Order: sequence, then structure tokens, then C-alpha cells
Amino acid sequence: MRHRRRNIQRIVRLAAVGGLVCGGLMVSSAMASEPSAPGTYANGMSQAADPVAGLVTRLGASRTAGSWTGADGRPVVAVTDEDAAAEVRDAGARAEVVRYSMRRLRDAAATLGEAPRVAGTAWAVDYASNRVMVHADSTVSTADWSRMSDVAEDIGESVHMERTTGTFTTRVNGAVPIFSPTGRCSAGFNVTDGRNTFILTAGHCGPVGTSWFRDRQGAELVGTTTAGSFPGNDFSLVRYETGDSVDRTNVVDIGDGRQVQIIGAADPAVGQRVFRSGSTSGFRSGKVTAVNATVNYPEGTVTGLIETTVCAESGDSGGPLFSEGLALGVTSGGSGDCTTGGVTFFQPATKAMEALGVRLAAGAPASGANGAGGPADTAPSAAAGAVPPGSPGSSGSADGLRRVTGIVDFDFGSLGPGLVVIGASLAGLLGARWILSAQERREFRSFSLASWG
Repeated sequence: MRHRRRNIQRIVRLAAVGGLVCGGLMVSSAMASEPSAPGTYANGMSQAADPVAGLVTRLGASRTAGSWTGADGRPVVAVTDEDAAAEVRDAGARAEVVRYSMRRLRDAAATLGEAPRVAGTAWAVDYASNRVMVHADSTVSTADWSRMSDVAEDIGESVHMERTTGTFTTRVNGAVPIFSPTGRCSAGFNVTDGRNTFILTAGHCGPVGTSWFRDRQGAELVGTTTAGSFPGNDFSLVRYETGDSVDRTNVVDIGDGRQVQIIGAADPAVGQRVFRSGSTSGFRSGKVTAVNATVNYPEGTVTGLIETTVCAESGDSGGPLFSEGLALGVTSGGSGDCTTGGVTFFQPATKAMEALGVRLAAGAPASGANGAGGPADTAPSAAAGAVPPGSPGSSGSADGLRRVTGIVDFDFGSLGPGLVVIGASLAGLLGARWILSAQERREFRSFSLASWG
């Protein structure tokens, strides 16, 4: 009987310990992981961007017309012939046979770029429709619309024109704000050239020599714009003036005490789920609809942009675009707002860093932040002005894709099952201990009675 009880106790203890381990893993997963977006692998690599990339490169621009992530999460590749389609299917992707090759679509976009500039227009190759989509905002006059339509007609059916609501404007006024004498903008990512640390932000925020402050009154200097490009591109560098004026941790503050650790940089794939943080409209998400987009702002033309469905408003300019712990871009501009929706464009982070000769800064994580994208004990102050550098030990270079963290969301609906398992396991351990103690007391009394007669 005694041996049987002890065996039961051992089994209960082992089960309880196993439950504690399992519950801990469940809670850790709920805390540190971002819900996988359609089209991503467990390691954070976009399906559209990786499995078929070599095949697309080998087939070339004359036989393919882009790749994207389908609604079912599978990579889709547009091809111009059945033989290429068969190769795509053999590679595990879905093939779409289309009329126009990427070479034809790029030539069409180039022709649009050579036409007289019309402010308030934008265009990009839409892989899914196999056309170059031209958008004209509400400021484009009837005469300019007619002239652009004539250009599109001369190119052919590979170009599609459509009107859009709102106006294409740069989004000056900021996420995690930094202030200049002429306005407000947003800190994007912390970067370094190996000697100095900078804020990577939008180029339209201010020319070289612009001073930036933590407050509207201009009492606390953050730094000065030392390099930039706008129009043409839309990026700039603000060099920190002091060692501690602004928090330089490697996390993006997304509100409500939640943070996302940035561990590298990458280029997005069409169809990829992405996120943006800004002080005006807060934390927003959407999808990439095109890359290498061209926008004709009133101030000038910017090319090579990321086009998305993520909304933005005045004040969100320069703020970070990211996904799964990877820096993707900084907010440039767009049309619409977060009430009616719209189109927002971003300057790719990798291209900006390459042009400026910088990489993500390897600053230490915030107190309490962990390498898996866990929560930091203290969120960066909104007045701090700086958002993410790279993680410790990360090169953060444009060509070194590091993966993966996620959005930290204390959703107790997700944490609940793990907490229940932990609670039940602790109760099991305490119960086993109580059973053992009660049995030992009974045995001691029996032994005492037997000894003393």
C-alpha cells in the first residue's frame, strides 16, 4: 500500500511539473508572438518573397510579371507562358498566366515618368491586375487628367487610370514627435554610421541644417538634420547632439504600453501584412499593394516607394513601417485618412540606409525587453522622440535580414489557457505535498504507538 501511494505521488508530481512547463511555454508564446499574417512562414519569411525568388530571377522579366501573397497565404507568380507556369507550380507556388511581362509594365511606367509632371498623380505596377495603375487625386484638373489619359492611351491597355478621393500630400507633423521651428515630424528608426547615431526619418520633414527638439518650445535639442533627399527620394538623417537627450532603445512604441523590438531591416513583398505607428493616428495595419511606386507630390516627384492600404494622417510623417520585427520603411505621404481610408506611401528603409551609408543602431534593449520581442518594463516616452535601433549583436544592415519578433499584446484571452494550466499544476503540487505530509503524520503516530505500547 505504501509503495502504491508513493508511486501515485510521484506521478502527480511529474504531471504537475510537466503542466508548469507546458503552461509557461503557452504564456510565453502568447506574450511574445505576433499572429502570423497570411503569407508568412514561422520564421517570419514572406512566402511570396522567398520560396520562388530564385525561380522568378531565372525566368527573367520577359517571362514573369511579379509575385505576391494570395488571400489563402500561398505565393502567386504571374508568368507569360504555360511552360513558365508549370515551373512555378513545380516550385510549390500558384501560377497566373498574364498578358504583359514585367519588362512591358516597367517600360509603361517609365513612359509615364517621361511625360510632363502632373502634381497629384501616382502610379505603380499592380501585379494582381497585370497593369500599371495610375491614380489622380482631387487636385488634378480636367485638362491634366485629359493629358495623362492621352499618354496612357498611347501606351496601351497595360495602363489603367482612375480617380482617388483626397489629395496626395506629405504627412508632416508626427509619430513619436520631434519638433522643428516650422512643424512637427516623427522619428523612424535609430541608425548609425559607426561613429554617430542618427534618427532616420522622412526627407520632406526638413532640409539639411534643420534643428529638432523634444518639445514645442524648443528648450531641449534632439539633433540636427545632416543629410537627406527630397524630392526624388524621401529620407533624411537627424544626428543626435547629446548622449542622453532621447531614448534610443530598439523598440517601436505602439501604444497602451505595448512595444515591438526591431531586429533587422528588409524589403516587403506585395500582399504582406504590415504595421505603422504614429502619434496622430496611432497603431495601424494594412497590406502592401505595390512596390517601386511613383508619387507626384506638390513639392516634387518621389520614386521607388512602397504603396500600402495602411491609413495615415498629418502628423504621422517619418514614422516607422515594420512587420515581424523588421524595419521596412518610413512614412512619406498619401491620400485619405483613418476614417475614410486611403493610400499611404513609404520610403523603403533598406534603400535609404544604403544611400546614406548607415545601418540600424545596435542599442541595448529597453529595461525588461527580451530578445523575442517581449514587453519592456518601461515604454519609451512619447516625448522622447526616438524609436527603434537594431537589437544587440544584430548587424541590422540592409542586406542582412534578421528575423523574427512580434507585436506584444497582453491579450488575456490568449494568456488564459496557459495561466489555467499553471494554476492547475501548482494545485497538483500542493495537493501531492499535503497528501505526503498527512501520510507521514499518520505513519509517525503509528510508529509512536507501536514503540510506546
